[in-house]
Amino acid sequence: MPVLKNRAVLRWLVPVTAGVVVVGGGALVGTFAAGADPALPPRTAAQLLDDLRTSRLDGLSGTVVQRADLGLPPLAGLAGAAGGTELTSLLTGTHTLRVWYAGPQRQRLALLDTLGERDVLRDGRDVWTWSSRTNTASHRTLPADAAETPSAPATPADAADRALAAIDPSTAVTVGRSSTVAGRSVYELVLTPRDKDSLVHQVRIALDAKEHVPLRFELLADGVQEPAVEVAFTQVDFRTPDADQFRFNPPPGVRVTEDKGDGHGPAGMHRPGGDHGKSGPGGDRPGNAPDVRTVGTGWTTVLVAKLGAAGDTPGGSTAPAGAAGAAGADMLGKVLGDLTKVSGDWGSGRLLTGKLFSVLLTDDGRVLAGLVRPERLYAAATV
Repeated sequence: MPVLKNRAVLRWLVPVTAGVVVVGGGALVGTFAAGADPALPPRTAAQLLDDLRTSRLDGLSGTVVQRADLGLPPLAGLAGAAGGTELTSLLTGTHTLRVWYAGPQRQRLALLDTLGERDVLRDGRDVWTWSSRTNTASHRTLPADAAETPSAPATPADAADRALAAIDPSTAVTVGRSSTVAGRSVYELVLTPRDKDSLVHQVRIALDAKEHVPLRFELLADGVQEPAVEVAFTQVDFRTPDADQFRFNPPPGVRVTEDKGDGHGPAGMHRPGGDHGKSGPGGDRPGNAPDVRTVGTGWTTVLVAKLGAAGDTPGGSTAPAGAAGAAGADMLGKVLGDLTKVSGDWGSGRLLTGKLFSVLLTDDGRVLAGLVRPERLYAAATV
């Protein structure tokens, strides 16, 4: 199966959560180690792009290490406390994952941390999630026409797919240095935004010299030498895994919850092919979903969301039910209270900045976010 036509290996495996959660991880520090530069036949950027777009992936297994250092304030535990999500996002910290892939119908990811293991498996229409810490599992039967579910990047191919979607006249594409990743020789494809208002300095994608599959993805922030985000295989095998790898065998004493298909999949996954997040005329946007639009294009696109009533805004009166929800709301309120107060012709609000992004929370209930400097958010707030 073509790597990019598949919209990235294992994309459905890791759901997007409303916040950022640290789940522990390995001891990796700095960039992923690479061997001596191998002697590879020269290839142009156009040739490497063609290699990537035409490559086929029938199966693989391996170990992936993800590291993110986005310069976030202490948001650890917010999403978990507020929503109780068991399979957390991979947007901060260092994480080790085992991945198996045997086509779009058979996929598996295991997130390993100091507290145990969390698995998501798909075998045909059956999707299972399991936590070793609580020994609980959730099962969902996908509809026959199920589409892939958006997620945080789970593999280098997933991250590369999203970056390549941004290639247009706003991006310079060049060839970097060859190197070795997971014991395999790789070419390096380098994407550089031309717009200086973008906080992204470069995207570097290491392509396997033989299979043309991304083995490492690096995202560098402007003015910072170390990657803010890295996703890399430390071990990879391109043989198709056995079917047994995708069958869920419940351990003794496991408590299983059956998802009846109420519009949400396990661990907060949105219904494949559903209307979540649509807005505008005929969008059938759910009543509590934010009204989202975009300002700008390419690397400097700004997302603008109108959250609605005051109780729906961050730090508002509406909080998830239960003690965990109340704790999450308290933590969120404290974090928001510590953010920098800003104001201008657009109004007033609070600003959250990281190495790669800026987020503006206005007092009138809007959220603006992008991989841009704050000035772009202020300009978008007046549109």
